[in-house]
Amino acid sequence: MIIGLPKEIKNNEFRVGLTPGAVGAYVHAGNTVYVEAGAGAGSGFEDAEYAANGAAVLPSAREVWDRAEMIVKVKEPLESEYRYFRPGLAIFTYFHLAADRALTLALLERGVTALAYETIQDRRGSLPCLYCMSEIAGRMATLEGAKYLERTYGGRGVMLGAVPGCEKAEVVILGGGTAGINACRMAVGLGARVTVLDINHARLCYLDEVFGSQITTLYSSRDNLLKSLAKADLVIGCVLLSPGREAPKLVKREDLRLMKKGAVVVDIVVDQGGCFETTHPTTHADPVYEVDGVLHYCVANIPGSVPRTSTEALVNATLPYGLKLAEKGLDACKDDPGLLLGLNTYGGKCTFAAVAEALELEYTDPAGLF
Repeated sequence: MIIGLPKEIKNNEFRVGLTPGAVGAYVHAGNTVYVEAGAGAGSGFEDAEYAANGAAVLPSAREVWDRAEMIVKVKEPLESEYRYFRPGLAIFTYFHLAADRALTLALLERGVTALAYETIQDRRGSLPCLYCMSEIAGRMATLEGAKYLERTYGGRGVMLGAVPGCEKAEVVILGGGTAGINACRMAVGLGARVTVLDINHARLCYLDEVFGSQITTLYSSRDNLLKSLAKADLVIGCVLLSPGREAPKLVKREDLRLMKKGAVVVDIVVDQGGCFETTHPTTHADPVYEVDGVLHYCVANIPGSVPRTSTEALVNATLPYGLKLAEKGLDACKDDPGLLLGLNTYGGKCTFAAVAEALELEYTDPAGLF
């Protein structure tokens, strides 16, 4: 198969879809790989490293897109990249289509095969290609929240761990999944008082076992949520009920009135529409905005700020699936039901139920297409 690796063009997105070593794995398996010049520079990978591992380095994105049978990326294609779409082209990346009607329609209209990292499942039912970035996003959410609590950035001017004789900051984490537990680890490590809310009792029990008396766990009822918001200095939203679906709007705009002026919210699931009603996507260049006295950090590619670590972690998770696709094409999906769940669009049809439901599109069961 011919694999294309273009440079990411999202604002301050420095990750890249393949490391030089991963390119070497594709080439060793008999594939051809084209890399756009400078694609890996933001992550510290030079063109010469890709060439040394067997890639052909091309000067423009168009040349890479036009030659490739499968494009490997990190983030969803932006509008300026829709012009490269064509029937039969496969794109292997994060899509989050339930929150992006324009991209979904462009993929459908032009017959593109969209293979979404975020909906692939392993045999345990977990999300291996989402897990690694959720780990990083959770940890970074706490660090960014701590930064924007500084008065310099418009926050309350409190430090998460404080010092002896001073009150510690209150951190509230909505959702105790992969991102939530990683946000919790960082907040506990920095010395904050931490409360985690979740609707999964087994998960709350697990968090209690891991952290013991270092945190408070609460069932995520409406009453517990409002009480927690009222005391919070930093709220981190990590709520995602189902792969590929829009996140539930757990915190309403009127709820912000309960919060302290200068408090900070960080919405990790902004890619899926966000779990705060007041969420809208921001960028690393302009990451925060204020609503009713509460600072919102809603960057849609949080791990992009630590691209070397993020790229290596992402490729570790995605490479085995990419190699299967390169070897067998979409027949790989027939052999792996979890990989089939990654198929979101194919031949002009929406093949992921949650996306079809969110965007009110006709759903086609992918199992009947091959």
